[in-house]
Amino acid sequence: MVKEMTHIERAQAALKGEKVDRLTCYPIACGVCRRLIGDGKMTYRDWSEDPKKFAESFLAGQQHYGFDFAIGLMDLSVMAGDMGAHVRMDEQNTPFVDKHIVSCMEDYDKLAVPDITKGRTDVLIKGTELIAKKLNDKVVTSAFVEGPLLALSQTAGAERLFMDMFTDPAPIHRALRVTTEYDAEIIKAMGKTGIEAICWDYLWGNYACLGDDEYGEFEGNEYAPKLNKMVHDNGMAVAVHNCADLPHLKTQIGKFRPAIYSMAYYPQIEGSPTATKVIEDGYADHCLVAGQIDPQLFMRGTVEQSTEVTKNLCQEVKTALCKRGLKSQYCIASGCEIPPTENCRLENIQAVVDATAKYGKMEY
Repeated sequence: MVKEMTHIERAQAALKGEKVDRLTCYPIACGVCRRLIGDGKMTYRDWSEDPKKFAESFLAGQQHYGFDFAIGLMDLSVMAGDMGAHVRMDEQNTPFVDKHIVSCMEDYDKLAVPDITKGRTDVLIKGTELIAKKLNDKVVTSAFVEGPLLALSQTAGAERLFMDMFTDPAPIHRALRVTTEYDAEIIKAMGKTGIEAICWDYLWGNYACLGDDEYGEFEGNEYAPKLNKMVHDNGMAVAVHNCADLPHLKTQIGKFRPAIYSMAYYPQIEGSPTATKVIEDGYADHCLVAGQIDPQLFMRGTVEQSTEVTKNLCQEVKTALCKRGLKSQYCIASGCEIPPTENCRLENIQAVVDATAKYGKMEY
């Protein structure tokens, strides 16, 4: 048995593939943790438009629950909104783009990199700096940024974008160079915040939407590798989040070589990789894999169900790690962000953390 570790000791050891006292744990609790601040009724807009409130929620979440990581996710409409798309802001739910700014092929060439010192991009950067200052000595920290293809799909609309890819790819590539440049500006700013990593959302690297050739052409061969290198060059580690059902693991883990790969599991989708499958296929050999609890459990489940699901996942992961000869390369997490609504059951977050502490103990 390994002596009890602090959160940061455990996370750092797991990232290195070293022995840990227990599996790491990070339910992806981001916007929902704003309910731990003040009277618990803060709106999503207030949280996502104020860097101090944005950062304070992550500190409150770590202090309240005892997470091993802090991944500064806001939502997936930040870049599109700052590029001019209209974002619908509900009081207590995730915002989303409800009016895109691409209605014809010519509109792709009208896209431009916005001023990152304004809008919610600025909030994200300043909030990330505060997260680093507050939490770098307690947990492993990361910013969270939309990848270039995801940002473009939010700006143009995914259905239109995928159709236009095959109609005329040239404007798409010109637009992707814009979103890649936008991401590059964010990287340079994040590199000055003190944050330890950038977690990219490379959502469209999945076989439900794009094959290997298509994903390679529109993100995996040029744009993402360029950005990943920039992250390293700016002193940060690369992490990747992909909550799609059939992720391109050979590209996003095998080729990109992130320090952390966060993923989901869809039991009703044939071929959706389980934790066991991911570990058995060698993807956890040099990468900390995180997942794969259904985020809806935190809305619809009970404490008892949350505990049981976590217990079963811990056992599955420990068995697979042992068979593979690995020591620690898995983080018990939700497959995607815990819904930030006021109906989310906060006690279920605590149940997952507590169950990981109990059933995720490692014996060597």
